[in-house]
Amino acid sequence: MEYQFIDDPITGAAMAKFSLDHEVIGPWLEVEVGTDVVKLEQLLSAMVEIEQEKQSEITIIGSEYSVVFNRGDVTVQTNASIDGIEVLPDALVEENIDFDQQDSSSCGQEDFREILLSWAKFVAKY
Repeated sequence: MEYQFIDDPITGAAMAKFSLDHEVIGPWLEVEVGTDVVKLEQLLSAMVEIEQEKQSEITIIGSEYSVVFNRGDVTVQTNASIDGIEVLPDALVEENIDFDQQDSSSCGQEDFREILLSWAKFVAKY
């Protein structure tokens, strides 16, 4: 998985860019985590609980995105995809238009932990 953290050239805010298969993780980091140290600690604690088998699954629902921790992997998804309300109009479906917008992405827990720690280090300057 390839990713890059950059400063928005206009606003100066932290931005996260991910490869196509994992692109939903970027806006999730920006919107749901941002510079919130408490949120980062909550996410890392959830990972520990799963690893120690205290729980088999933990879902943390945010304002626009949710993250689901299972044994072995982590899934980030849009809340609209969970609710099933993100339906394209028939005219667009018939045209087979590809919007290049992924609703969910999964990765291993170790990769996800690395992403969170790298993000925390990057946004520490804000």
